[in-house]
Amino acid sequence: MNNTMKRLAILGLIALPTTTMAGVSSTVTAVSDYTFNGVSQTDSGPALQASLDYAADSGWYVGTWASNVDFGSGDDTWLELDFYGGHFLQLTERVSLDAGIAYYTYHGDSFSDEYQYPELYTKFGYSSSVGQSELNFWYTWDYFGVDAGHYIMMAAHTFSVAEGHDIRVSFDRSTSLDEDKWAWDGDKAYNHFRAEYMTSWKGFDFNLAVEDTSMDTDASDTRAVLSVARTFAF
Repeated sequence: MNNTMKRLAILGLIALPTTTMAGVSSTVTAVSDYTFNGVSQTDSGPALQASLDYAADSGWYVGTWASNVDFGSGDDTWLELDFYGGHFLQLTERVSLDAGIAYYTYHGDSFSDEYQYPELYTKFGYSSSVGQSELNFWYTWDYFGVDAGHYIMMAAHTFSVAEGHDIRVSFDRSTSLDEDKWAWDGDKAYNHFRAEYMTSWKGFDFNLAVEDTSMDTDASDTRAVLSVARTFAF
C-alpha cells in the first residue's frame, strides 16, 4: 500500500462506527478541492474528509473532523484534524444561535504542530418564508500559530428553487489584525464569494459550488468545487 492509500485509509477509519450511541453521527465527504474561505488546502487537488459528532438533546455538541491537505513543495503536512464543541440554541421560532470553540491541528511534518491554533465562533440564523439567512463570526488570537489575531465575518442566504433543490450564496471577509505576522497576498484582508447548488439523492448529499476571492494567487482563483457526502446516524 502506497503512502496516498495509507492516508486515505486513516481518514476513512475515523468515520467508522465502533458502538451504537444515541446522538452520534458521522459524515464522509469526497470533494474535488478542499477550499478554506476560498483558498485551496490541497494544492487544487481532491480530498477525502470525515467527521464524528455527538449532539445532546439540550443543544450541547462535540465533534472531530479530518481531511487530507497539501500545502505545496517543501511541506510534508498531509493531515488536518480538528476538534470542536459548542451549544446550539433556538432563541425564537425564527432565530437560532450556535456558539463554540474549535481547535485546528496539522500532522505529517516535523513542524506541522506549529500551525495549530484555537478559534471561537458565533453563528446566527434567521428562518423566513424566503429561506435561511446567516450571520457568522470567527476569531482567533493565534492564527496558524503565528501569534496574530485574525477574524472572519460571513453573511449567507439559502433558498429553495424547487423541492429538494437549494441555492446558497455567501460573502465573507478574512482580516489579519497583525500584517507583520500574517498577510494575505500582501494585504491584511481579502474577500471571498461563493454560490452553491445543493441536492440529495438516495441518502447522498451533492454540492456544486463556484467561488472566487479578491486575491490573485493560484490557490485562491476562480474555481468550481464538487462534493458528495453521506451521513450515518448511529
